[in-house]
Amino acid sequence: MRKIWIFTLILMTSAAVWAQDDIQPADSTVTAAETDSTLVTQREFSAAKQISNATKAEGDSAYIRNDFAAAIQIYESLLQQGESAEIYYNLGNSYYKADNIARAILNYERALLLSPGNADIRANLEIARSKAIDKVEPVPEIFFVTWIKSLINCQSSDAWARTAIAAFLLLLVSLSVFFFTQQVKWKKAGFAGTIVFLIVVIVANIFASTQKSYLTERKDAIILSPSVTVRSTPSESGTSLFILHEGRKVEIKDNSMREWKEIRLEDGKEGWAYFHRRSHLTHPVYIFI
Repeated sequence: MRKIWIFTLILMTSAAVWAQDDIQPADSTVTAAETDSTLVTQREFSAAKQISNATKAEGDSAYIRNDFAAAIQIYESLLQQGESAEIYYNLGNSYYKADNIARAILNYERALLLSPGNADIRANLEIARSKAIDKVEPVPEIFFVTWIKSLINCQSSDAWARTAIAAFLLLLVSLSVFFFTQQVKWKKAGFAGTIVFLIVVIVANIFASTQKSYLTERKDAIILSPSVTVRSTPSESGTSLFILHEGRKVEIKDNSMREWKEIRLEDGKEGWAYFHRRSHLTHPVYIFI
């Protein structure tokens, strides 16, 4: 029995350390609050490990000097090497300071996809959204749905995958306790643990899959054009329903046509928007998150 508990303790310690690797906070980098009290202090993200500190430091230095154009250029070049929640966040702050609210929202949204549990990103995104022209109230949801979404978004897909692995290891320990002990109380504890950890494994895998789908199936976009007229049909003769302005988040429901896209807003409104293909290449009307 003593061997089982030693084995259990080792597995639990290893699992706890492994599961927390993806969610530990890091130190601060560029601090937006140093120059604007409305923005939340930035923090390091674990994704920054793969980025050259020297090059990133140049971007941070440019930001601190209020040279936001240079900071934007550096951060954009860094993102060509690979996606990073931290760089998207820094880039969003730089665009915000440069009064380009639409691209600030775009990059905050991208950062949130990679680090959904980060409160600083979410706070700055809400600040940037408050500066946008269009004010859209999302369709009300029942409490349970909102709670489930919040739970899913508290961790990234990698973190949920690690949680599932940790729970699976503990599930094996519980099974060992159930099958290899003679005392009834330990058998009951092993059985209960097996049920609990099995549920955690299943739920964590579902949440990891859901988070992964957010990254791979990106249907949401941010409007970058000053204004876009949304019509009832994919035709210039269609009835004008409403006008969207830069910074508005939309869901691209139908992307099959070359120049007309069916969109949906967070409040449930739908319609068709025209995007001139040639001009869109140089001056994009929207960009997918």
